[in-house]
Amino acid sequence: MMSLSAMCLGLFVNPPLSPQYTLWNFLPKNLFEQFRRIANFYFLIIFLVQVIVDTPTSPVTSGLPLFFVITVTAIKQGYEDWLRHRADNEVNKSNVFVVENAKQVRKESEKIKVGDIVEVKADETFPCDLIFLASSSTDGTCYVTTASLDGESNFKTHYAVRDTTVLCTDEAIDTLTATIELCPSCTLSLGPENLLLKGATLKNTKKIYGVAVYTGMETKMALNYQGKSQKRSAVEKSINAFLIVYLCILLGKATVCTTLKYVWQSNPFNDEPWYNEKTKKERETFKVLRMFTDFLSFMVLFNFIIPVSMYVTVEMQKFLGSFFISWDKEMFDEEIQEGALVNTSDLNEELGQVSTGCVCICLDGDVDGSALPARSPCSGIPHAPLGPDREELFLRALCLCHTVQIKEADQVDGLMAHPERKYTYISSSPDEIALVKGAEKYGFTFLGLENNFMKIRNQKNETEMYQLLHVLNFDPVRRRMSVIVRTSTGKLLLFCKGADSSIFPRVQQEEIQQTKVHVDRNAMDGYRTLCVAFKELTEKEYDRIDRQLNEAKMALQDREEKMAKVFDDTEADMHLIGATAVEDRLQEQLAETIEALHAAGMKVWVLTGDKMETAKSTCYACRLFQTSTELLELTARTVGESERKEDRLHELLLEYHKKSWTLSQEYGLIIDGSTLSLILNPSQDSGSSNYKSIFLQICLKCTAVLCCRMAPLQKAQIVRMVKNTKGSPITLSIGDGANDVSMILEAHVGIGIKGKEGRQASRNSDYAVPKFKHLRKLLLAHGHLYYVRIAHLVQYFFYKNLCFILPQFLYQFFCGFSQQPLYDAAYLTMYNICFTSLPILAYSLLEQHISIDTLTSDPQLYMKVSDNAMLQWRPFLYWTFLGAFEGLVFFFGVYFLFQNSSLEDNGKVFGNWTFGTIVFTVLVFTVTLKLALDTRFWTWMNHFVIWGSLAFYVFFSFFWGGVIWPFLKQQRMYFVFAHMLTSVSTWLAIILLIFISLFPEILLIVLKNIKEKNHQRLPSSGTSTIFMLSQTSSNHSFSWSE
Repeated sequence: MMSLSAMCLGLFVNPPLSPQYTLWNFLPKNLFEQFRRIANFYFLIIFLVQVIVDTPTSPVTSGLPLFFVITVTAIKQGYEDWLRHRADNEVNKSNVFVVENAKQVRKESEKIKVGDIVEVKADETFPCDLIFLASSSTDGTCYVTTASLDGESNFKTHYAVRDTTVLCTDEAIDTLTATIELCPSCTLSLGPENLLLKGATLKNTKKIYGVAVYTGMETKMALNYQGKSQKRSAVEKSINAFLIVYLCILLGKATVCTTLKYVWQSNPFNDEPWYNEKTKKERETFKVLRMFTDFLSFMVLFNFIIPVSMYVTVEMQKFLGSFFISWDKEMFDEEIQEGALVNTSDLNEELGQVSTGCVCICLDGDVDGSALPARSPCSGIPHAPLGPDREELFLRALCLCHTVQIKEADQVDGLMAHPERKYTYISSSPDEIALVKGAEKYGFTFLGLENNFMKIRNQKNETEMYQLLHVLNFDPVRRRMSVIVRTSTGKLLLFCKGADSSIFPRVQQEEIQQTKVHVDRNAMDGYRTLCVAFKELTEKEYDRIDRQLNEAKMALQDREEKMAKVFDDTEADMHLIGATAVEDRLQEQLAETIEALHAAGMKVWVLTGDKMETAKSTCYACRLFQTSTELLELTARTVGESERKEDRLHELLLEYHKKSWTLSQEYGLIIDGSTLSLILNPSQDSGSSNYKSIFLQICLKCTAVLCCRMAPLQKAQIVRMVKNTKGSPITLSIGDGANDVSMILEAHVGIGIKGKEGRQASRNSDYAVPKFKHLRKLLLAHGHLYYVRIAHLVQYFFYKNLCFILPQFLYQFFCGFSQQPLYDAAYLTMYNICFTSLPILAYSLLEQHISIDTLTSDPQLYMKVSDNAMLQWRPFLYWTFLGAFEGLVFFFGVYFLFQNSSLEDNGKVFGNWTFGTIVFTVLVFTVTLKLALDTRFWTWMNHFVIWGSLAFYVFFSFFWGGVIWPFLKQQRMYFVFAHMLTSVSTWLAIILLIFISLFPEILLIVLKNIKEKNHQRLPSSGTSTIFMLSQTSSNHSFSWSE
């Protein structure tokens, strides 16, 4: 029996992670979520009051709009959740093969249990976390890509458990008996190289067998899953603020009318006229109860001032408007045959409000493996112990010190096959592939690994064989990797390559200086640099290293620490051979996009894991830093490594804070991860609680900020820090890998870049675009227009409802505060649902007050709507006063018309329902024509809904008043509308009142056009901020010197 040192208990399946609802909880949970909105809950209360209390209007007037809003919103949310369920089922219901009784059994992936032996074939995804038992490869290896986990499309090598590599058939693997224990008696040790994670994909290997150790919510993918927090846009917050104002207006109106009613009824004749005596029950009712009931009745009468239908219109506008982003042909990428993707339609308008964003400029994922001539040669060692030709030693090191594998013939995803070569290089690092191809260009070709022998062809076309004894894999702490090989003559060699900071301390110091000059120069020019070293081992030294490595690999306690110590001891006293340089190419139009974001008033922050010199050069290349920009540096180099580093940091912060207030000079800030840790997590006794405040003030004064050597957690911390600053700026993050997910989820708006790499970032983002350059149109055009549209929609809804209810309020002063409705119940119900809803919906989807080409080419226009400019209190008050003015015109204009007791030639007198219908007719035509005046971009659909809505109102009024409806108790609107239009005075009054109501708006438009012609200047605005993580597509080069 074999005992594996891992622990896994319980039988877990793969539950869906993303859906919010199930079939059973959808109705109660969705209703709960919807009635958390203040407007929905308010209308529910009003509806219940109408049902319980004798109110002047029918419960249908509130219940039908509320039912419509709840139903449409539920359908939208149910559809979006169904899509999430479908996406989960594609994974959970996929078929896998499990070995049972020496036979393959087909199962759904969600039914895999811990202990099942699973067979996975090439290009299939691992359905759970597996311990790698055996492979179709004789050496017990397999290659996987983790694109969906960490954005890396390069191949990673995994190794089967040593004692199970021979079990490579169904019959053999079925004989395995093993125990997974918490406290093993210990026979085998397992490491990360034996673990195959759920979500990774098997590549370049026909099949593998693995035992399920973690399934369902216990897999690493599930444990790392970070649920999306509910993001609310600035527009929604403004709506809630305006809603409170209108709720106060409603309460004020109801209070005034209730008070004046009892003042009016203080006169006995008014309280109980001879023609309307009170019943005994009414006389015995407590006065306080009557006052409360009257207050509720007035609340019901005026409740339409709260625009509940606005919510469903906003939902439809966001949902339908998101398709315009997906349909944008200019944001379609021919290379990956995909366009932009909208995952969260609730934040469309937020794209036009970015004031501080975190924009991650990502690697394209493509690697150009051709070796370029070095811009400056990298030095070789003064003398080489192995032979006269140091150049050949350098090239041999590049051919041997790597983890590159050979794949025959096929084109591999994310890799570029050489047209003249019948094989393709695959590796976990694109740099390694490029360096191996570069060595091939100079005569040394890596031919592959076979039976632990590495074959290379030298410049003389001779094949050299090297036995691969050990690979000391790269890790981010050591920042280097090594191989130990035996030559055909029996010599033992160690080759090592890594970052200059990890290689220089381990070589002869007299060999460093010349190479260091070239490395620093290449780093300043934007190249990623690696140094290459070697040493010769004796048999005795190798035996000791081999024994120590095997002991460390078998250790069950502190294995990683023991391995690190052996690596550290082995990679010492080496000789420096030379250095390589890797050139990073920026994505197309990246610099132009960043310039446009700057011109739009945004500040751009770069968050990257690269070292400072490389990141700084990239920032200059993408024009984030200008030659005139003075750089303020907060790094380990300036702060120092002494015990006083926190004091030194405080001094630098104060110095830079004083500098940054100089208006005549542009500043850029550079900070690294270690210094950021001191600022965000100061020691308790440092007295540095204000570090963060000073640092943030400096950042906001700089035109750009570069954060290098950043960990994923630090990226999210920076975004959170900026989000919580005074003024709550809108943040945006954009990245392409799983390491960017936490930052994308933290920002107000998260954008993922699809590219050719993993889709973890794009799946967790609110929006996904194929290339970084598409961010320009997404923000400057789509974001700008979406914000303008929805801001106008919100203001228009409050305005038209105030126009609607103000005449009803004024009418109470002329009817003894009797709660008599001014409008018919059908008009009350259909005003927001049918008569005025479609024109504003079409406007909010199609309006282009400025053409898209102009918005894209002139980024400064973005600043005109930044900081939620159209939903501030000043424009809100303008719309409110405009609604109040027009409501006064509607009511008193018709009131003065009715001063003439006879409006017909035959002397007949119009009644109160005719009065209300005239007011309502003027209202519908005025608010609709107001929207027509605001429309700058006319389409056939605008014409259809605007003029069609007016025609529908006229048709409905004729139809509603032309039939005696059997289900109505009173036929109060019978023939009213048709009779009203027989009066010439009514026609003239309607036309005149519409013109008077719209005259201020017409005058304002004329004056605005004159002003724009005289002053062709754009207003300046406060700056905004965007952050970025710098990554790029790579072109690799290397060199050596004689």
